[in-house]
Amino acid sequence: MHRSGATMAWNVFKFCTALRGLGSIMILLVLGVVGATYYAVVLTNYGPALYAGGLDSLVALAVLILFHSLLVMLLWSYFSVVFTDPGSVPPNWKPTIDEERGEADPLVGTEFSNLPSDPNPRVRYCRKCNQLKPPRCHHCSVCGRCVLKMDHHCVWVVNCVGALNYKYFLLFLFYTFLETTLVTASLLPHFIAFFSDGEIPGTPGSLATTFLAFVLNLAFALSVLGFLIMHISLVAANTTTIEAYEKKTTPKWRYDLGRRKNFEQVFGMDKKYWFIPAYSDEDIRKMPALQGLDYPSKPDFDSQ
Repeated sequence: MHRSGATMAWNVFKFCTALRGLGSIMILLVLGVVGATYYAVVLTNYGPALYAGGLDSLVALAVLILFHSLLVMLLWSYFSVVFTDPGSVPPNWKPTIDEERGEADPLVGTEFSNLPSDPNPRVRYCRKCNQLKPPRCHHCSVCGRCVLKMDHHCVWVVNCVGALNYKYFLLFLFYTFLETTLVTASLLPHFIAFFSDGEIPGTPGSLATTFLAFVLNLAFALSVLGFLIMHISLVAANTTTIEAYEKKTTPKWRYDLGRRKNFEQVFGMDKKYWFIPAYSDEDIRKMPALQGLDYPSKPDFDSQ
């Protein structure tokens, strides 16, 4: 990522360099929490329970299969958000001009052709990037560039969340909630045992790790649930975190196509790809954020 040479205005992202550095630490923190959780669930509690025999072995096997399946999806989604470019504006981009009306089309993509037009159509210009901005595009002061359909900059993933990785971010929240809920439920009996009068098997280190993993996963499950509910409502209305704060109260949000089409704009139309951090070639080709932006090709954004 490169930074614009323009002087950044005073705002909440004043300490942009520090935020990028913090993001790198946050990745290590995520991996640290995953490591501590893995140690508590697999190595300390349910791994050894596989050899206990009877019902305990079956429960342990079920927990471990579900735990590893969700962990794979969580990490896949997480690193897809980290390494996928959220979408940048092509150099020297210009809006489509309607020669008959002599004005710039304020929207891109044919899906929006039946929506009410903007009463004050105008082409926006980014003074920091020194270029025109497509609709729904915003400048990120942390990344130092304009991002297509920018939702927010997330220090947890050291990246912006925008048009091309928003789906991956949502899946990361979804699988994180499922995983942390599973861990919380599976470690709950061991957590309750800490407050019983009986002797608890295990070394002080394993007991401390189990206690810490339970508390951390419970905290993450509750906090992620709030974010997940918020973003589900944003997807249902075809809006973003930034737009939710910026848009004026109107009878109908001009990009709202109905819940199903709003969902498909983020997750694609191919149902096979809805729950994995990837897009089909057809969904990439038809992605609204890329329509009219003259990308030289529709790349595989998962590999970036």
